[in-house]
Amino acid sequence: MDVNSALPARFQLQSSRVAALPVLNHFIQRWGIPPLLEKHLPPPDPRSKLLPAQVLLTLLRNLVLSHRPLYSLGEWAAGMDAGCLGLTPGQTRALNDDRVGRALDDLFDADRQALLTDLVVRLIQEFRIDLSELHNDSTSLTLFGDYPQGDGRRVRGKPSVQVTWGYNKDHRPDLKQLLWILTISADGAVPVHFKVANGNTEDSSTHLETWKLLRGLMGRADFLYVADCKLCVPDILRFIDKQGGGFLTPLPGGRREDTAFREWLVSHVAEWREVGRRPLPYERTEIIQALESPIPEASGFRLVWFLNSQKRDIDAHRRQDAILRANQKLDELRAKLEGPKCRYHRQKQVTRAVETILAQTGAGRWVDYQVEWVVEVTTHREGKPPKPGQPPRRYRTSRPRFRLSWTPNLQNIHADAQADGISPFVTNRADLPAWEIYTAYHNRQSLLEKRHDLLKNTLKVTPAYLHNVSRLEALLFLEYLALTLHALIERQLRQAMRQHDVAELPIYPEGRECKAPTAGRLFEILDHLQSHTLLQERRLVQIFPPELSPVERQLLDLLEVPAESYTNIGA
Repeated sequence: MDVNSALPARFQLQSSRVAALPVLNHFIQRWGIPPLLEKHLPPPDPRSKLLPAQVLLTLLRNLVLSHRPLYSLGEWAAGMDAGCLGLTPGQTRALNDDRVGRALDDLFDADRQALLTDLVVRLIQEFRIDLSELHNDSTSLTLFGDYPQGDGRRVRGKPSVQVTWGYNKDHRPDLKQLLWILTISADGAVPVHFKVANGNTEDSSTHLETWKLLRGLMGRADFLYVADCKLCVPDILRFIDKQGGGFLTPLPGGRREDTAFREWLVSHVAEWREVGRRPLPYERTEIIQALESPIPEASGFRLVWFLNSQKRDIDAHRRQDAILRANQKLDELRAKLEGPKCRYHRQKQVTRAVETILAQTGAGRWVDYQVEWVVEVTTHREGKPPKPGQPPRRYRTSRPRFRLSWTPNLQNIHADAQADGISPFVTNRADLPAWEIYTAYHNRQSLLEKRHDLLKNTLKVTPAYLHNVSRLEALLFLEYLALTLHALIERQLRQAMRQHDVAELPIYPEGRECKAPTAGRLFEILDHLQSHTLLQERRLVQIFPPELSPVERQLLDLLEVPAESYTNIGA
């Protein structure tokens, strides 16, 4: 809260930020988070100035709007309108890091699985989320520090996750991590389930447990479960199929069906059938063709191949680029071998260097090479000058040399060119059209990457400096709620635009139009809103609520948030 000292001494003007708090409060209340938190949290200490639920809700608002370190939560809350935080001015001063830490301890001690179930059930019912198609994926949460207590031990009688090294998708194998597993609906990409697993958990081992939890959550199994190729494990696919569930997953490269089909394409003409087109930049068009595989999947499930015109060009360019880069590196290596100070003295060394180059460039399949060992004989003149009338004395030395040559493997290049742009998908849904299979994965599965990007970059889930692993787990639970609130606001806004035939909103800088607004952009637009209180000798004179522009009022109407939540602040 700011106090303007430019006014006469008997007047004071106090300013508080409102920002997007009324919008966020509308969705928090609609979701029913406050009563569910109070229901599942341990009984509070009656001597406490703040209830744990109040602290956690304030922290949740902070995570959504402007993620600040936990130790500065009180400083952030002091500048916000206390009423919009559900607090009094005195309570905002009590938001120190110790109190926040104890509230996170209470959340960890609660039955978080039961709380999550209640929250998701309420979410589905209130916002009418369509769960006929669910998408699952995981990402690594890279952490800094040793986390000596993050070894999977029990904390206050509850199991905790293990912070350890694993396959790091952020390309930081030197740091410890946790595995974040997220499931979203195809309807608005709303997160409907999440789990934090040990940092060394293998992705394919998580799908069966996740699918069972989703089935129990919805009370039925007939939804379509979409995931990456880690799902394509025969035992998992057969289990889902026997339980009456549907699945869709890419076939991993290197499987027998994949190799056999690529070999089949070399000697056969495939009867591809066009199933759809998508526009590309610069007036180009992406053509999608499909083919029901003549070679069935090993477990007897439906296998559909797709040929993408854009991917075909990309595959050809990547192969050509790999060959060119390999030629350049091999030229540099040959120059070293032929140079006067060659340090390669054994054929194994040369072979290893060539294999490294081909592996790094990815051109090993398309380049054949040969290393020849030869003896180079050199004649030298003796350093001392010869005696008069005598010819100069000469001597010869020999040293091993290696000659490197390479040629393109035209047979493999031609064979791989026949398979450019193809991708296989496995499903047990015989009624699913080929175009729906393609869009379900390539269009809607990619929304998971956007949610992970939102989690890591907008919500800034990492780096996390909570070395207490139990508090870290509780904070990640709140991060899931923050991520879901972003998705709900975005979904509501875009659905309302379609219902009211609003094609674009002028919410970009300089009034430029936006076809697909995000919650993050909405928060940026509303961030400047403030309320002002004029005091005369500490007595209230007048309250000036935020003034809304026409665009801001239109956004509130689309979100079904009453404008009075802003104009009646302080009334």
